[in-house]
Amino acid sequence: MIKSRRLALVWGAVIAIGAAGCTERSAHDPFALLEGQAIYKVECAACHGAKREGQANWQTRRPDGKLPAPPHDATGQIWHHPREGLAAIVKFGMVPPHAPPGYVSDMPGFAGKLTDAQIANVLAWLESQWPQEILKRRAEMLKQR
Repeated sequence: MIKSRRLALVWGAVIAIGAAGCTERSAHDPFALLEGQAIYKVECAACHGAKREGQANWQTRRPDGKLPAPPHDATGQIWHHPREGLAAIVKFGMVPPHAPPGYVSDMPGFAGKLTDAQIANVLAWLESQWPQEILKRRAEMLKQR
């Protein structure tokens, strides 16, 4: 009983210490992935789904002309794009050059709200959720660009 409490306290301290500097960490760091997941839940899940499933009929325009939020799981298209382009969309929203001129979207830009490192952590977490087959296909697709 005492050993398990000590272990829990040690792990709690490790997490707290690691979490304090998450935005300074590499995308492969587990704390960076935890931060990315937490940010996704707070900033992205309301539109893109708690399970990254996107909104219903995400490929069909609504009456206002906008497309619903796409999924960020393997069924969506974000894995088709390089991380730099995705980071720019998260940072600035769906605006040129990442969208056609005049394109109207509900996707906000997070510049000023999230740091570049936090955006990178969200994208790294999303990538960590994709199946290995999708990661392989993505790597091959991006090599050809």
